[in-house]
Amino acid sequence: MRFSGFADMIGHFAQRTPDAPALKFEEGGALHTLSYAQLEEAVAARAEEIRANGKTCLGVFTDGSVACVTEIFAAVRAGVQVVLLDETVPTPILRGLLPYTDVDFLWGTDELREKLKYNLAGGVKDGMGKVLFFTSGTTERSKAVVLTEKSLCSSAYNGGTLLPLMAQDTLLCMLPLNHVFGFVCGLLWGLSCGACVALGRGARHYIDDCDFFKPTVISVVPMLLGFLMKRNLLNDELKLLLVGAGDCPAALLQNARSRGIRVSFGYGLTETSSGVALSLGDDPYAMTVCPDDEITIAPDGEILVKVRSCMMKGYYKCHEDTNAVLVGGVLHTGDLGRFDDRGRLHVTGRKKDMLVLSDGTKLFLPEAEQELSQLLGTADLALALQGDKVTLVICDSVRSDEMIFKTIEPYQGSRPRSQQVAAIVRQTEPLPRTANGKIRRWELNTRL
Repeated sequence: MRFSGFADMIGHFAQRTPDAPALKFEEGGALHTLSYAQLEEAVAARAEEIRANGKTCLGVFTDGSVACVTEIFAAVRAGVQVVLLDETVPTPILRGLLPYTDVDFLWGTDELREKLKYNLAGGVKDGMGKVLFFTSGTTERSKAVVLTEKSLCSSAYNGGTLLPLMAQDTLLCMLPLNHVFGFVCGLLWGLSCGACVALGRGARHYIDDCDFFKPTVISVVPMLLGFLMKRNLLNDELKLLLVGAGDCPAALLQNARSRGIRVSFGYGLTETSSGVALSLGDDPYAMTVCPDDEITIAPDGEILVKVRSCMMKGYYKCHEDTNAVLVGGVLHTGDLGRFDDRGRLHVTGRKKDMLVLSDGTKLFLPEAEQELSQLLGTADLALALQGDKVTLVICDSVRSDEMIFKTIEPYQGSRPRSQQVAAIVRQTEPLPRTANGKIRRWELNTRL
C-alpha cells in the first residue's frame, strides 16, 4: 500500500492491526515487542514534546534503537527537518556538517553532545517532511540529499510491490539508518507491509543477531553478507535476502541461494530514495525496474532515471550540483548499464569509477580490481593513477613488490600495456571506505 508519510503508514496499521508487532528489540538481555498501536502512541506523544520546544531542525545520531526510530518518526510528525548523522564520523567533520544543515538541536548520547561542544544556532523555516541523508556516508566532501517522508514511503512501496512481505515476516534491520538503503530497506519496507522489524544491536552483535531475532528477511550490503556467510550465522528461518548498496560477487550470492534462501539484488541511489530496480529471477544481476521508475540508457551508456514519487528535492544548499545531475526531472546517475532482451536492467560499471589513461583508453576500476582481488586473495586493494602510471594500492605488509607482480601476471598478460600495473604502493592500514564498503577514492588519492 502507498502511504503519504510516516504517520499515515503507522496509523494505518495501528487501526487495522493494533496488536500486531511493529518493532522487536533487545532490552536488558530480553526480547521485547512494540505493537503498531504502541508505536503510534509513542510517536504521537514524542511529537507533541518536540513541537513544544520550538526547534526546527533535528540532528539524529542513528544508533538503530527503538528510541532512535521513535525520535525520527516523531520529529517528522512534528514538522521538524531531520538530519541523519553517523556518530563514528570524526568530530571536526561533524562540527562542519551541523551548521551546513542548519541543525538547532540534537538527539544522541550526552557524551556525543558534550564532545561536539557546538553552539547549535541554526534552524529552518521550511523543513516540514524533509529528511536529509548524506551521500556515500558522512564525510567532508559529502552532500546532504533532501528527501521527504513521502518519497521514502513511496520508495518502500516500490520495493514492496516487487518483493512483498507478509504480516508474519520479521525483517532484521542490521544496517545503519543514516544510509538510505538501511532506512528504506531495513525499516520502512517492513513497516509499509505491516510486518515486524527487528532492530539489530549493532556491529558487535552481527555474530548473534540472526540467532536472537530469528528473522525471515534481512537486508544486507555485500560486506555484511560475506561476514554472515563465512561464519555460518544465517538462521534456519531465513527465507529472503535483499542485497544492495554495492557490487557483490556472484559466488557469494550463489552460495546463499544454495542454502535454499531466495536472494534479490537491488540497485538504487540516495538521490532516488533508495532502490529503482530489483532482481526477481535466477540471474541476480538482471533487475526489474520498480513500478514508479522510468529508466533509459544514454548514448554513452549512462543510466538515466526519472521518478516523480521518489526523486530528491535536491542537494542541500547546492543548486549547481543539483542542476548538474538532475536535468529536466531526469537524474544522471553516473552509473553505466544496459537492458537485456527481456527488458531487465544490468549495471555494468560507473563512469566515475574509471581511469582515463594517457593513450586515451579507459580502465573500468570495479572489473579490474575484482580480477586483481581474486589473484591476490584480498579485497583490500584499489587502482589509482600516479602521474601516468597505473598504480596498485594494497594493504599488504608481507609480500614484496616482486612477489605481488608475479602473482598478478595473469592480469598483466590479459591487458594492454597502458592498463597494466606499473607501480605498487603498500599501505599499513586498511584502505579508506564508506560504510557501504566502497573505496573513498578522493581520500585514497590524497595518500599517494
